[in-house]
Amino acid sequence: MSIFISDGLTLTLIRLVLGIVMVYYGIPKIKDLKANADNFVKMGFNPGFFWGTIVALLEFFGGIAIILGFYSGLIAIFFAIQMAVGVIWKITKTDKPFTDWSYDVILLMLCFVIIAFGPGLYAITPFI
Repeated sequence: MSIFISDGLTLTLIRLVLGIVMVYYGIPKIKDLKANADNFVKMGFNPGFFWGTIVALLEFFGGIAIILGFYSGLIAIFFAIQMAVGVIWKITKTDKPFTDWSYDVILLMLCFVIIAFGPGLYAITPFI
């Protein structure tokens, strides 16, 4: 227990930050599924429309679910898988420096916090 902020409030803030970030990155993908699919094909994820649409829907609607605290643990597991795949892909398939994939690692760790400790305060489904 922190002296300055409660554990529940800390988890809530983590949940909100993760959700807002995922919605932010999901909006352009969901607005243009065709361009998103083309990007996934260029990255080597075939079929691009399938994988791109899954990621777009997960980021946008999953981000909203995380913000609301609706099945946060389950959504965080899906986000963690997405972030882990992204990190592994960037390390093994590209020459991107650490600075280009460290953000994905941070999001992965935020997912682990929600998975391990729950969604915090004001969640629709507080224990899932």
